[in-house]
Amino acid sequence: MKPQFLFAYWFRYLGWGLVIAHIPIAMLGRMNGMINPLDNLPGNTSLFTGEHLFFIGTTLLMSLGLFFVAFAREKIEDEQIWHIRLDCLRAAIFINYLVLIISLVFVNDTAHILELNLWAPLIFFIIRFRWVIFRLNRSLSREK
Repeated sequence: MKPQFLFAYWFRYLGWGLVIAHIPIAMLGRMNGMINPLDNLPGNTSLFTGEHLFFIGTTLLMSLGLFFVAFAREKIEDEQIWHIRLDCLRAAIFINYLVLIISLVFVNDTAHILELNLWAPLIFFIIRFRWVIFRLNRSLSREK
C-alpha cells in the first residue's frame, strides 16, 4: 500500500474524535426517539424523515471516523508497515465475511446486518493492525 493514498497522521485524532462524538449522540437520539411529530402525518411518504436523517447522520459520523483512523499514516511509514497493513486488511475482510455469513444464516433483521457489515471491516482492521503494531513495538523494546 503506497503511503500517498493514506491520510496525514493527524487524521487519526480527528477520526477518534468523530467516533467518540458518535457514541453519546447516538445514545441520546435513541433515548429521545429523535422523531419529528410532522413525520407521522397521514400521506407523508417522504424518505427523509427525522429518524432516517438522524440514522444517516450518525452512521456517516461513525463511518468517517473509522475510515480516518484506519487509513491514517503512521509516524514512520515504511515497507514493513505496508505489509502489516495489507495483512491486517486481508484478515479483516476474511473475518468480516465469516461474521456476515453467520449472521445471514442466524439473524432475521437485515437492517442490523447492514450496519454491522458497514463498520465491521474497519473495526476488525483497526483492532488487528493496532495489536500487531503493539506486539512489534513490544518485541523491539525487549531486544534493546
